[in-house]
Parts: sequence; C-alpha cells; structure tokens
Amino acid sequence: MVRKVAAAVRARPDPDFLVIARTDARAAEGLPAAIERAKAYVDAGADAIFPEALASEAEFEAFRKAIPVPLMANMTEFGKSPLLPADRLGDLGYEIVIWPMTAFRIAMKAVEDAFREIAASGTQAGLMDRMQTRARLYEVLGYDAYARFDSGVFGAGRRDSGRGEPW
Repeated sequence: MVRKVAAAVRARPDPDFLVIARTDARAAEGLPAAIERAKAYVDAGADAIFPEALASEAEFEAFRKAIPVPLMANMTEFGKSPLLPADRLGDLGYEIVIWPMTAFRIAMKAVEDAFREIAASGTQAGLMDRMQTRARLYEVLGYDAYARFDSGVFGAGRRDSGRGEPW
C-alpha cells in the first residue's frame, strides 16, 4: 500500500488533488497497527488519512495525536465507529467528515415503503404528498440556468417536449 500511495502522489494530475490514504487495519490488527500504517502512508506522501473503524472517541483522539496530516472521519451507519456529530469530530481534530451512505439508506427505505404502498393499493396516489415535485427538482438542480446555457449553445431548432422541458 505504501508503494500505491507513493505512485498516486507521483501521478496526481494537479497539485490541488488530494491523496487520501485509507487504513482498515484497526479492525483486524488494532489501533497501534493502524497508526503505524498511517504514518507510513504519510511518509509516502499522503495528504490526508482515512482511518476506518475507529471504535471510540478515545481512538479518534489517539489517531489525531499520532498523525500530522488532515484526518477524515467516516460516519457510516451500522459500522464500528460511534456516530459523532461533525462539531465533535472537529473538536477532536478531524478536518474532513463523510456520511457516505446516509442519504442512500434513507432513500432506499422510502423506495421500499413506496413499493409496499403501490403493491397494497395498486397506485402511487397516496404517496404524492411525500414526493419531490418537478418544480422542486428543477430548483435543486438549477435546471433554469442549465436550460438557458443549453439554449444559448443549441437554441436553433430546439423544441419543447410539451411538458415545459426543452428537449
């Protein structure tokens, strides 16, 4: 892994591109081994370290004390780490926090509930109040700005789909 980190550092296309090295050694070999691996990754040029499966605030703190580069905390649900708030992680010295599965898990629970409702009732009509409207989707996506840009590039010959979308 040290050679891979060094190769990634050498191959980065832009000096602003971060090389974040992950260690999963905590779960298999313990905290001291994970810290030693992380130090080797830093020596190989890693810009930040992603220690996976830290089991307590004390372990998050010990990692911070041992590693001189930015640290990333993984706040995934149902994992080994306690679900700490971002401000607490900041207090512990973590500069990067990810919630890699939160939105997906919430969305998939909603999908499961929706299909259960459709299977029971035969229609999605009872789900309408829980749906994002087309207008809100376009607002979130900044669709109007994209449509203006697209029309400026490809305006000639464009036609409306009949639903207010320039397709």
